[in-house]
Amino acid sequence: MNLFKQHAPADMDAAAARIPVIDLAAGLSGDAGALAALGTEIRQACTDVGFFYIRGHGIPDAVIDDAFEQSKRFHALPMAAKQALSLDAGNIGYLAMNASTQGHSTVHKATRPNQNESYFVSHETDPGVPGAMPRVPKRGRNAWPDGLPGFRERVMAYFDAVHALSQRMLPAFSCALGMKADFLDPMFTEGAHVQLRFAHYPPTQVSDNDFGAGPHTDNSFFTILARMDVPGLHIRLPSGEWVIPPLIPGTLLVNIGNYARRMTNDQFLSTPQGVIVEGGADRYSIAYFHSPTSTNTISVLPPFIDTDHPAKYEPALMGELIQEFWSANYAHQEGFGTIKPRNRY
Repeated sequence: MNLFKQHAPADMDAAAARIPVIDLAAGLSGDAGALAALGTEIRQACTDVGFFYIRGHGIPDAVIDDAFEQSKRFHALPMAAKQALSLDAGNIGYLAMNASTQGHSTVHKATRPNQNESYFVSHETDPGVPGAMPRVPKRGRNAWPDGLPGFRERVMAYFDAVHALSQRMLPAFSCALGMKADFLDPMFTEGAHVQLRFAHYPPTQVSDNDFGAGPHTDNSFFTILARMDVPGLHIRLPSGEWVIPPLIPGTLLVNIGNYARRMTNDQFLSTPQGVIVEGGADRYSIAYFHSPTSTNTISVLPPFIDTDHPAKYEPALMGELIQEFWSANYAHQEGFGTIKPRNRY
């Protein structure tokens, strides 16, 4: 019996109902009172569960559906075509099946590689592309496949939509942190440190300590996840129960990552998650990771420190935290297998 089944709740529906649904529409309208109320809702979700659904996010279903169509087009390419786009030093491009391990995680001892393949994109950095972002440290360069007409434009349509949404959510997160609404803005300049991951999971072949994605916490400030109807995601509630979050039409799923956890002295929960796909159908998911620009220093914020709760984390440069995570998990990264991470979650 796998880890998720060993610690499944007696009543899955009741346990999953602990994940709140938050409507963003009023809070993102520009009204200060509604923004403060949204910040309060987000703070409660972040401290209680670390996951929440969002509705009223403004991304049309058609844009999300088309992003999944593009993911399927990419993953259906011949292996040689995908491997020609292998991950660069900025972790952008193609990651093959069984090519990563959750070595950074303390949630569960990873002894087997992840049974998924993924394709990562970020901001366009080609100076000839309108709206291109600068090549700041740790920002990779998009690698596009040949022979897929419209693929680049349609992938970037979803990327641009979810990036814009994430930037619009920053004032609400600032309020959730107990700070002024514009507090986070200077940390997310030049497009922030962001990645969009198109993941493909075949049915998980469980023979030992096997997972589609091993139990882990996300290396982000927050993550926005779009899913299709094939289940597989499990999240660990503070009770220790591993819950399957149901699909709720019209919503996206948000979870808190390790950078928000550091900034809040562990009060915001970077909730563990993992994937096992049962049955005979393949699973596709699209995860967008939103984090401060790599040149920032991450420190525990004053509202989360007092005499009884001293800072648990020293200030750290984002770029160094990013590289440490990459070197622990990805075989192509410098230091893989030789550098012992100082920061694990």
